[in-house]
Amino acid sequence: MKSAVITFPGSNCDRDMHVALNKFGFKNKMVWHNDNEIPKSDLVVLPGGFSYGDYLRCGSMASKSKIMKSVIEFAKSGGLVMGICNGFQILVETGLVPGVLLRNKYLEFICKNVFVKVNDKDSSYFKYLDKKVLEFHIAHNEGNYFCSKDQLKEIEDNNQIAAYYCNEQGQVDEQYNPNGSIKNIAGIFNKEKNVLGMMPHPERMIDKSLSGEDGSIFFENLMNNIK
Repeated sequence: MKSAVITFPGSNCDRDMHVALNKFGFKNKMVWHNDNEIPKSDLVVLPGGFSYGDYLRCGSMASKSKIMKSVIEFAKSGGLVMGICNGFQILVETGLVPGVLLRNKYLEFICKNVFVKVNDKDSSYFKYLDKKVLEFHIAHNEGNYFCSKDQLKEIEDNNQIAAYYCNEQGQVDEQYNPNGSIKNIAGIFNKEKNVLGMMPHPERMIDKSLSGEDGSIFFENLMNNIK
């Protein structure tokens, strides 16, 4: 399986994602934001970081990068595109997934481990996943997911919520919501379920001695689903 990770000026999780993908069997290529086309890939990842210094809105300048035309075409053709943290912000700026990402509820940068409850297990990202509650890491200032009432109804009707913030037992409640996201939303799909935007970082949880292994479960499962 082949993957591509897009690097923007200010990306700081692109190498982490590269290591994670290679570890679990992907042949990954790093792609510069100013390139014209993505290489032939089974998966394209927009990584975390501070693309273009997060000037204007987070992800807004990256969404206009030259490479994004190719990424959008790939997504609209049914290709798998995953945006993590700043990558999620880029996805909402391009309109590939609905909604917006606002400043965290208490206007503070958050850096800690959280639990997320997988909501949809029919997509390529989560199908056959053994665990329903995963421990990932978050590190963001603008992770507060928001959308209009009409958008939320459409998202829920189409089962586009990928994951919720929860506790270790999988209870979804406001007290386990780290950033104020509406309905405790941690990740969103597009209607076709081939595009995933998610604030938590699975690539930071791939080694028991360093952090944790729930990211390993995620990537191994993803690899198996798209073979």
